[in-house]
Amino acid sequence: QVQLVQSGGGLVQAGGSLRLSCVTSGITFSNYGMGWYRQAPGKQRELVASISWRGIINSADSVKGRFSISRDNAKNTVYLQMNSLKPEDTAVYYCNADLTEFWGQGTQVTVSS
Repeated sequence: QVQLVQSGGGLVQAGGSLRLSCVTSGITFSNYGMGWYRQAPGKQRELVASISWRGIINSADSVKGRFSISRDNAKNTVYLQMNSLKPEDTAVYYCNADLTEFWGQGTQVTVSS
């Protein structure tokens, strides 16, 4: 059974930091690219950042220089470090194994002004 279990998130003031974690099981993690997505109320889900199985990183222009994605293959975990958070970063964040239907349960991130 494949599971992606997220942790982290919560409420933070603008300018603050949070780290999201996504622990996977049931897949050979090192073989998969991983991504973090977010969905704000009334908006479509969008890609925040991704990291390939080789460690190649892509990120949305809106988060470049503020968010960083990383992975630890020994722990089957992908992380999203979010710094200098803005109110517009408020959304539910999801992790995903690339090109699969496997998603984390979602984590609310709320940034107050």
